Amino acid sequence: MHNFSSILDYHLAQRPDAVAVTQEDRRLTVRELHERVNRLAAGLTELGVGRGDVVALLLYNRPEFLELLYAVNRVGAVFLPLNYRLSEEEWAYILDHAETKVLFTEPEFVRPADRIAGKLTGLEHRILVDGSAEGAWTGYEALLDRHPGARVEPVDVEPDDLQRLMYTSGTTSRPKGVRITYGNVQAKNLAHIVHFGLTAADTTLVCGPLYHVGGLDMPALGVLYSGGSVVLQRRFDPQGALRAIQEHRVTNAWLAPAMVNAVLEVPDRESYDTGSMRFILGGGEKTPEPVLRRIMNAFPNAWFADAYGLTETVSGDTFLDREHALTKLGSVGRPVPHTRVRIVDDTGKEVPAGELGEITLRGPKVFAGYWRDEKATAAALKDGWFHTGDIGHVDEDGFLYIDDRKKDMIVSGGENIATPEVERVLYEHPAVLEAAVVGLVHPRWGEVPRAFVVFRPGAGAGPEELREFCLERLAKFKVPVRFDVVDELPRTPSGKVLKRTLRDIPVEG
Repeated sequence: MHNFSSILDYHLAQRPDAVAVTQEDRRLTVRELHERVNRLAAGLTELGVGRGDVVALLLYNRPEFLELLYAVNRVGAVFLPLNYRLSEEEWAYILDHAETKVLFTEPEFVRPADRIAGKLTGLEHRILVDGSAEGAWTGYEALLDRHPGARVEPVDVEPDDLQRLMYTSGTTSRPKGVRITYGNVQAKNLAHIVHFGLTAADTTLVCGPLYHVGGLDMPALGVLYSGGSVVLQRRFDPQGALRAIQEHRVTNAWLAPAMVNAVLEVPDRESYDTGSMRFILGGGEKTPEPVLRRIMNAFPNAWFADAYGLTETVSGDTFLDREHALTKLGSVGRPVPHTRVRIVDDTGKEVPAGELGEITLRGPKVFAGYWRDEKATAAALKDGWFHTGDIGHVDEDGFLYIDDRKKDMIVSGGENIATPEVERVLYEHPAVLEAAVVGLVHPRWGEVPRAFVVFRPGAGAGPEELREFCLERLAKFKVPVRFDVVDELPRTPSGKVLKRTLRDIPVEG
């Protein structure tokens, strides 16, 4: 039985009264979650939802999100989480492209959902979580209330059957639907369970969005699979995260780069007890050494597992292990079980240790291809290897280092400049909270580095000071020619800086 929802039946027999999901004053035991999932699955069946149908969620983090994941899988349908930060046009494109049959949302999104519904020929039902359901809308609780005591057996699925669709965050012109199978999810869960020793004693703080693999899979679903519990933040709040860690004795969390910075900047951070934390999952971009050391000081009992992963691999392909946290600073570690990493040149040939090339991945976590996009699938999956578009290298011990996005590498006068190298130096400046470097078109050199910096509250530095700081630590051709001060860096939900957006900002003065 490969259906992810069947794990609920196992834990119902083992630990029915254990708390599975918590959000503020709401708590669901395994028994309560199982009961609601079955009633919801019966409601989905009543709506005509079955194997292969796409059910979309436009929700903030809340227990119903997880109820829906289990229930949709239980009836053999496909789970589609939507990024609530997107525009109406982007929602319409994704819902239409995915051939969505049912949409679940909450009151904040009812009006935009109504405006785009007419463009979606396949959309048959709209379900409202909370609020008053009127007109074309059906109430979530009303749907459950129609099926008291229901028991729906999980549909028997194969490893290659589609468990969910997740659309990439739009660093390309149009988001692509990533086809994640039951086999992918099972391989990811087992890899994380083995790597981190996940058990029923673990509690995950989910403060990243559940519509993203970071919030959902790093390692929340693996913890639930192991019989542990999750604590949900509706939306990320750094002080609330520290409070939740202390109150619920949280053992692990995924924190995107911007989230790490926000937690470290909480004024009374040291007054919170973070001693329960076993590990923190990082990633999204290479963590600068100064930030890494601050994290280790803030969470003295925790292992900071800097990571590398993608939506296409259900996240978490490599992690830096505790033993090498200091000796391999800057690395994102070695692969999890059953995942292989290979660095290749432009011809697809593997390069020696230490040489830069494109990162490729292989294993049961790797996705089945892009939804309704054979061209993109063929470009990404070649001879069984997933070509990530990221530039990196492995050392002689097999540790992976991320050097740049393929399209973000700056080529200046024939010299390659890996932007994280410049960013690392800027992070070392005491006034700099965040930094990002992109290429600026130059008539002589082709491209030159341009830096965007966010200063710490109450701090600042002039461009000449920053330039001199970099000149002391970098080759001259790597030093940014411009330093633009911004209030915040544009990021994807996974925490990756949207360098395309920064490149499009015009030069002033």
